[in-house]
Amino acid sequence: MTTAPKQKLKSSVQRALRQNLLATYPLMTPVIDEILPKKSSLESMKLPDRNTLYVLDNEPLFYQQDGTGLLPHLRLVHRFPQAFPTIRIDRGAIRFVLSGATLMAPGLTSKGGRLPVDGAPGLVEGKEMEQSVDEEGRWSRELEKGEPVVIMAEGKEEACAVGTLIMGTAEVKEKGKGPVVEDAHFLGDGLWKLSTD
Repeated sequence: MTTAPKQKLKSSVQRALRQNLLATYPLMTPVIDEILPKKSSLESMKLPDRNTLYVLDNEPLFYQQDGTGLLPHLRLVHRFPQAFPTIRIDRGAIRFVLSGATLMAPGLTSKGGRLPVDGAPGLVEGKEMEQSVDEEGRWSRELEKGEPVVIMAEGKEEACAVGTLIMGTAEVKEKGKGPVVEDAHFLGDGLWKLSTD
């Protein structure tokens, strides 16, 4: 993957990014100063396909495709797994997701898959910090189309992919078929292997 040289971001841009991150991922609030220390020098790298990767001390944090929302790099998800909403695929879907295939509903609705608890509420304003994953691996609220999501895998400790939902979780349960996440960043892809030195 060819990249342009890193560019330091102005402090005003860093502040705006920080606010955007906290608005998108409220569960990052307790760890935001660890992820983005106030006096840090965040850098951006232009990648192919109009992607931008945000890097701090050579550690990839987030990426953005074509001006869309910020998605966490898997290395950040592995450091702070509790900060991001999750869904879980069954064992059978793992190899497909790790080869870059679109995540399809059956990988989530099967016995090994995990979607939010049935009857889970949507996001309640003022209660953003009360969402979490239960001991069965189910997120505490329904996730909406367009929301970023971390993809866990049955039998694995760490996340295997991250992407944006193209179908809300309530609809996935209802339909049981169709694409759920496209163009995910997954373990072993170009973004994972990219050197940020």
